[in-house]
Amino acid sequence: MLQLIHPKLPMRDKAATRAFYTDGLGFEPTGPVDYDGYLMLRKDHIEIHFFEFKELDPLQNYGQVYIRTDEIEKLYGQAMEKGLRIPAAGHLQQKAWGQREFSLLDPDHNLLTFGQGL
Repeated sequence: MLQLIHPKLPMRDKAATRAFYTDGLGFEPTGPVDYDGYLMLRKDHIEIHFFEFKELDPLQNYGQVYIRTDEIEKLYGQAMEKGLRIPAAGHLQQKAWGQREFSLLDPDHNLLTFGQGL
């Protein structure tokens, strides 16, 4: 039986990644140890892990995570207020597949899409 998933995404700079997720999205560090070259962050019931990849070309990064929420309007408002990077096609909108979604790009071009069922 599968119970949880913790996606692992690449990062070039641990401090910049931590700041984006903690200051911008309200995540918190998790785990008792701060590992060199690895970062674990948690918010509510999800965890995202990051591995150091200093040579990463952000424009060649295709890391993506889809996160379901029941507070899409609130999250979108916070993202706008904090000036987080929303791609041109990533603004909050209703999709044909019955979701309201918006997307963000983190400092390494990992795409985070947030969705809430209609």
